[in-house]
Amino acid sequence: MRIARFSIDGNVAFGAVEGEGTVESGGLVLDIIKGIPYTDFELSGTKVPMSKVRLLPPVLPNKVVAIGRNYAEHAGELGNEVPEVPVAFFKPTTSVIGPGDAIEYPSFSEELHHEAELAVVIGRMCREVPRERVKDVVLGYTCANDVTARDVQKREAQWARAKGFDTSCPLGPWIETGLSIADASDLTIQATVNGEQRQLGRTSDMIRSIEDLVVHISEAMTLLPGDVILTGTPAGVGPLNVGDEVAVTIEGIGTLTNRVIKRG
Repeated sequence: MRIARFSIDGNVAFGAVEGEGTVESGGLVLDIIKGIPYTDFELSGTKVPMSKVRLLPPVLPNKVVAIGRNYAEHAGELGNEVPEVPVAFFKPTTSVIGPGDAIEYPSFSEELHHEAELAVVIGRMCREVPRERVKDVVLGYTCANDVTARDVQKREAQWARAKGFDTSCPLGPWIETGLSIADASDLTIQATVNGEQRQLGRTSDMIRSIEDLVVHISEAMTLLPGDVILTGTPAGVGPLNVGDEVAVTIEGIGTLTNRVIKRG
């Protein structure tokens, strides 16, 4: 099932996405969910065309835990070694935007980069998750763009500003709950800018697996329903300029599209 979060007539709700195609192509409808998707829920049978709603970030996470340098070729293209243990950092909730929302070019940077990533959405409260139970705590998967002020990342020891500025974490367009961990571990992932392909890889190229990351992160902190784990980006990261349209597409999930604007 694909679960979207949306607003209509000033109200926010979750809905099951039905139909074929993309957000832009039309033909998709939302069956409004009774309740929230982190517990048992029912479909209301009330359906609205997706063209009549505004899609929001599919979750409002308590925290986004991101993993750096989890693809060897990406680490190499920036002159970095593959780390011995996963490099984890946070992106604040204020960085999260949804499909179609604008990425604001930060005033303190002159080198903004896209990073296409598979995002894991947690479905239940958990801590110290054993590997065999990871499948039980994952609600589903969505597309993410770990937008990075690369020049700031290079000159500051901590990545908080470089990767945590407002609008730096587009998520969407929805959560795909029908993928197993094995499925999600071998998907094509790509990024285009103004229709030109920049990144192309497979999630099977990740150094640390989805299970590795959930186990590693949950050793240190409690994960809550709606929390998001970003699993790293393949090679091909590159510059974004004001006016660019960047799209992240992951096989079996969908396409997340955002445009870069000048911060007002």
